[in-house]
Amino acid sequence: MSTETQQTPSELKRLPLQQKHIDAGARMMPFAGWNMPLQYEGIVAEHEAVRQRAGMFDVSHMGRVWVRGSGAAHQIRAVSTYDTSRIPLGGTHYSLYCNEDGGIEDDVFIFHVGDDRWFVVHNAGNAEPDAARLAAATDGTAEDVGRETVMLAVQGPEAVAAVSRVLGPAIDQLKPRTCTEIEYNGETLLLSRTGYTGEDGAEIVMTPATGAALWDAFVDAGVTPAGLGCRDTLRLEAALPLHGNDIWPETTPYQARIGWAVTLEDGAAFTGRDALESESATPPKRRLAHLKLLDRGVPRPGYSVRDHEDTEIGTLTSGAFSPTLRTGIAMGYLPREYTDIGTRLAIEVRGQRIPAEVVRRPFYRRQQPDQESA
Repeated sequence: MSTETQQTPSELKRLPLQQKHIDAGARMMPFAGWNMPLQYEGIVAEHEAVRQRAGMFDVSHMGRVWVRGSGAAHQIRAVSTYDTSRIPLGGTHYSLYCNEDGGIEDDVFIFHVGDDRWFVVHNAGNAEPDAARLAAATDGTAEDVGRETVMLAVQGPEAVAAVSRVLGPAIDQLKPRTCTEIEYNGETLLLSRTGYTGEDGAEIVMTPATGAALWDAFVDAGVTPAGLGCRDTLRLEAALPLHGNDIWPETTPYQARIGWAVTLEDGAAFTGRDALESESATPPKRRLAHLKLLDRGVPRPGYSVRDHEDTEIGTLTSGAFSPTLRTGIAMGYLPREYTDIGTRLAIEVRGQRIPAEVVRRPFYRRQQPDQESA
């Protein structure tokens, strides 16, 4: 989590539900300018709760912007890589903000909530410049609601059932990566079947007062509070990139293997299009690789990746011990010739060369209902 800051607690932004986290025993830490819960019961216990049952994250530090009007889709498209016209009503999609060189300024999630209403979620560390980007694209009509709302993520194999018990059956009607609005206690909530853990679940946006009530309701329903620590190990197991670690303004979507978030066929102009169109025709010289340790060791960001001649060929961008797979897993950019599945390499861990293998992504894939009954 490289976006951790050195600010003192008094300088940090406070989550609207901060007292809920403190009352729940959270260990707080600075992250992207916010005072955030790192863990409650413990990182591994919370990780396992999400993988086996249901966990709840307060992700209110993320940026949130409404874009409304007949030109909203076109305005978002002008600054993002994915063709918004492909997102159906009630649909969502991952997209990117790039610079003119095709480097990734941020990765974002776009929600098509209504006919002329769109909701865009940004990373916390980029929330202010991202909101300004959309404001410029919309002549100032984009509405930044990041400080006025709360966003909770309920994730895990029992998450949908828990959300259904608390909020009613609307979540049961949603397919993965879709969204809707629901009424709850006289308030309109944004509900989506999305997340950042590799599990099924929901993300919910509401006012702070309703967020506090729902936090308690989900805890009463058996959902485990979970912090940033396990959110990082969960997203790594799912091979989901973290901006500032695995993607940044000097990396391109094709290097990061997320070229599927770039649409070129529609011919629309967007920031970085020329550079990305040029790169799409030629495989990048370096690509993000996914590595699994073949012996004991815990890989960390910055650790050296070495070939069979013990030459450094790259460094890790993310790495951790996987509580689910019980081994070390990592990501890092390597020369293209070393990124084929099955390639044997080594990672330098505390002065030792630990054998590793390039594997398919994701490291972990949740079981589907038909698999569970097979």
